[in-house]
Amino acid sequence: MFQLEHPWLLLVLPLPLLVWWLLPPYGERTRAIRVPFFDELARITGQTPSRGAVILRGNGLRRILAPLCWALAVLALASPQWLEPPVERTESARDLLLAIDLSGSMATPDFVDDRAERIDRLTAVKSVVDDFIRRRSTDRIGLIVFGTNAFPQTSLTLDHVAVRDLLQELRVGMAGPQTAIGDAIGMAVKMTERSQQRERVLILLTDGNDTASRLPAEKAAAIAREHHIVIHTIGIGDPEAVGENRVDLDALKRIAAATGGRSYRGENRQQLADIYALLDRITPSKVKHSVYRPKVKLYYVPLGVALLVMLAYHLLMLGLVGPIRQRRTATADVASGATEA
Repeated sequence: MFQLEHPWLLLVLPLPLLVWWLLPPYGERTRAIRVPFFDELARITGQTPSRGAVILRGNGLRRILAPLCWALAVLALASPQWLEPPVERTESARDLLLAIDLSGSMATPDFVDDRAERIDRLTAVKSVVDDFIRRRSTDRIGLIVFGTNAFPQTSLTLDHVAVRDLLQELRVGMAGPQTAIGDAIGMAVKMTERSQQRERVLILLTDGNDTASRLPAEKAAAIAREHHIVIHTIGIGDPEAVGENRVDLDALKRIAAATGGRSYRGENRQQLADIYALLDRITPSKVKHSVYRPKVKLYYVPLGVALLVMLAYHLLMLGLVGPIRQRRTATADVASGATEA
């Protein structure tokens, strides 16, 4: 669609007419040479002198082209443009972080797969989380792994294929044998501190208690709350175990409650799948839609046409005036010769 960005500038179109109507004609006094034999000179040349101003006369072509060039220049000033069809842009309105425990206890083979075969905890988690990521098509997703230390496996991204590929690369113990829940929460805060999204969610899964964090888990949860991060926790370990292998469900509940999240307990693969399905429902995908229309500036078209018209006019005048002057000079020379004869 064609439109003018500054259509109000077309109001200056009648400006030359107003100038011609309201302002007096331009006049200029010039010095002249007094010729004592002026009358004799006029008689010899056959011209009749008259009193008055010298008025320069134009031609019909210039009277047509001058307003045309003015109109084209004003049109260029009004900035004509062509609007392309609307383009809709869809952006994520939420940052979703998945923190997965890779401590040594995640190798415990106490889960059962679809074929009723025993698998370790991490293998069960990866299959469930992979399906969860596949359903979150509009969220920016980041992956955090933690053991003795916490690391970002992937930054926040909409490239979910890359996130799923890197999820499958996870191995037990690659982040250390212990469990650092507080550091994992701190890593989530660090990964989202420059994010423009107001809504941020961390889903933290662990099968042990916090034994290696430099930042206490509950203190980290308080910091996460200040950064508008909601934490949902999932405990899949044995609460009756001792030492590193005991999952502290009460601590996970306190972490979730401190940020307005929920805490869950998963004892088998089906419960784990149900938990992630529930989280998928209570954290529905959010997107921002923005519509814009690309603009193609066209001001150079009328401006270029005006310049070409002016150039063509002056070239035409040069081509016509030259021969006319030559003919006048030849005529004057003939008349001068006849007078002398």
